[in-house]
Amino acid sequence: MKSNYKPIGDYVNLVEERNKELQDLPLVGLSIQKKFIPSIANTIGTDMSTYRTIYKNQFAYSAVTSRNGDKLTIALFKDLEKGLISQAYTPFEITDTNKLLPAYLMMWFSRPEFDRYARFKSHGSARELFNWDDLCGTLIPVPHPDKQKEIVKEYNTIVNRIALNNQLIKKLEETAQAIYKQWFVDFEFPNEHGKPYKSNGGEMVESELGEIPKGWNAGNLSDLYKFQYGFGNTNPNNNGQYPIYGAGGIIGGYDKFNNEDAPVIGHMGEYCGAVVFAYGKHYVTYNGVMCNVIESSNKYFGYSSLLSKDLKSHTRGSSQPFISYDMIYEVPILIPDNKLILKFNSLNDKLFDSIGIYKKQCALFQTLSSIVLTKLTTIEN
Repeated sequence: MKSNYKPIGDYVNLVEERNKELQDLPLVGLSIQKKFIPSIANTIGTDMSTYRTIYKNQFAYSAVTSRNGDKLTIALFKDLEKGLISQAYTPFEITDTNKLLPAYLMMWFSRPEFDRYARFKSHGSARELFNWDDLCGTLIPVPHPDKQKEIVKEYNTIVNRIALNNQLIKKLEETAQAIYKQWFVDFEFPNEHGKPYKSNGGEMVESELGEIPKGWNAGNLSDLYKFQYGFGNTNPNNNGQYPIYGAGGIIGGYDKFNNEDAPVIGHMGEYCGAVVFAYGKHYVTYNGVMCNVIESSNKYFGYSSLLSKDLKSHTRGSSQPFISYDMIYEVPILIPDNKLILKFNSLNDKLFDSIGIYKKQCALFQTLSSIVLTKLTTIEN
């Protein structure tokens, strides 16, 4: 063992504070992506004094590993000054941040090797646990704080670039969706004179979905897509060239693919009903529903149609919400004139090409971030 490797337990303590004063604080949970997220738990009638209080730069984790595939649910609380978490989570903090930086420790927790270690060390019969003593016994290289700051800065530069690209992707998708709404919801698509259709006297007719432009039809998503579950119950991440899509987006890389240029709908869990567009060749796990467009000319119109629908309202289940593809098929949509769909797709080609470029950059930066995390084991003082 290198001399700068130390047990994490030398630097951390449990946090025991409860919400005894019943403060009205944000209730948060932890995601498998190692982030704090707003809690969706129903707390009506719940004794909130038993909930744990967590502060900025503290950590929390779930000791249960048997339900999480290959990841330990653990995260650094950094976006709020104070919040509440369920008793199911174990909060802890670094005792001296002048010796170990919270961001540096979170980098160690973000490594796939740490997740594999946690799964290997987990034990139990009905459910497997990576308990507090196991966590404290985990060895970590602890270089000089200045070196830690340097490593964190390098890592954050990459992570921030990914975040910036994701913001740009969001803006471009919002632009495409605004055009979709104007044309296919407000019916203000350009008429033969280039003027907004409905507000310039465009003929409307009654349908089972209400008043629609003449020549349009009422249909459902089965007119646009064939849906299929992804494959495998776990994340097959082996850092391969093809991005892996789960319920909430990219969760790794695999050396095989099972789809190309198609939307993915979250099948179960916290991202159930969420829609992302997977660019290029990719692999979809069982946590995602693959959306294969029937007519290639409907590629972008179909995706925008999916985004325009509140698919989360079609989910079932309480403790573990899910959505099945037979439920999605029946979601009603309008089928416009085919020439208008082609015009919409042509207008959106450049937008989605730019989105694809930004997503490819994100994949590259994600690879770089993985390299930085891997390098932690070689850090010297």
